[in-house]
Amino acid sequence: DVQTCIDQNIFMLGFVFFKQSPRNIDLKEINTLKNYNRKSSLYVSVCVNPTNEFIKENILGNFDYIQLHGSETIEQVKEINKMGIKVIKAIKIKEQKDIALYKNYEDIADLILFDSTSMEKSQSIPKDLLLKLPKGEKFGLAGAINLENIEEYSQLGFNFLDLSSGLEKENLKGYKDHLKIKSFMDKINSL
Repeated sequence: DVQTCIDQNIFMLGFVFFKQSPRNIDLKEINTLKNYNRKSSLYVSVCVNPTNEFIKENILGNFDYIQLHGSETIEQVKEINKMGIKVIKAIKIKEQKDIALYKNYEDIADLILFDSTSMEKSQSIPKDLLLKLPKGEKFGLAGAINLENIEEYSQLGFNFLDLSSGLEKENLKGYKDHLKIKSFMDKINSL
């Protein structure tokens, strides 16, 4: 999966460190990741409420970004930022009031990722709320993005799109479909 993504010039590759996720990878795999010629691809560790110890022992020096998907406080994000790793803070959007939460992290996170509240590939951010999200260089979008809807999502004005389940094999959570990845990148590059 990693080599396929690197070969397709994918800008950021995410690696999930959350035991409850079907996409969780073993910490032992961190050493394997060092063996790849990443070219211009960046590594992102995807975590939920990681401890400072976990970050210092496993993430620092091995990843370019840490993507925070939990209930990390402003103070925690500031601490992580001071460790010298770039931060992507995920904001889960279910209703209108959730949108304003990004303002708490805008000045301390390097990037803000708007995501749905579910890990299921069929759930996305409600369409009426999508149009109300801030757009631009600092903001990305995740949640039910796939080959079928990429044209629509790519025109919304976000700096980056985060895909996971939309590029997985049918009925096999956590396993990427290399043909879907290639087809997706072909489509993106043609837009």
